[in-house]
Amino acid sequence: MAGLVLKLAPKERVLINGAVIENGDRRGRLSIVTPDANILRLRDAIHPTDATTPVRRACYALQLVLSGDCDPDDARQALLCRIEELSQVFTDHDSRSALAEATDALIGEHHYRCLKALRALLPREDRVLALRQQ
Repeated sequence: MAGLVLKLAPKERVLINGAVIENGDRRGRLSIVTPDANILRLRDAIHPTDATTPVRRACYALQLVLSGDCDPDDARQALLCRIEELSQVFTDHDSRSALAEATDALIGEHHYRCLKALRALLPREDRVLALRQQ
């Protein structure tokens, strides 16, 4: 995470290494210089009751790692299995790239980067599920 810059809206909250930080009344910027800091924008967080699809469940599991509620070592194998399962469904080039990035990030213990890569699949998953419901 060295060099990560967070641009925060007024009153926006972010979780950094288990601490919730709220921005003031004006837009702000935070520069995160600690390598591998666990960061989660709370506006992007998935509520447990919304973790109802395969990609959302994987994202939620990563959120638990980032929040410190789950041991990264305990979660790694289950997340790698979930990513592998997703690769059986998402076969297009862009999705495969996102899944490869997520895998590499997870193996390298870059959980924020893994979450970001998986979140890129959410719109695709929504489209696939919408087609299946028709």
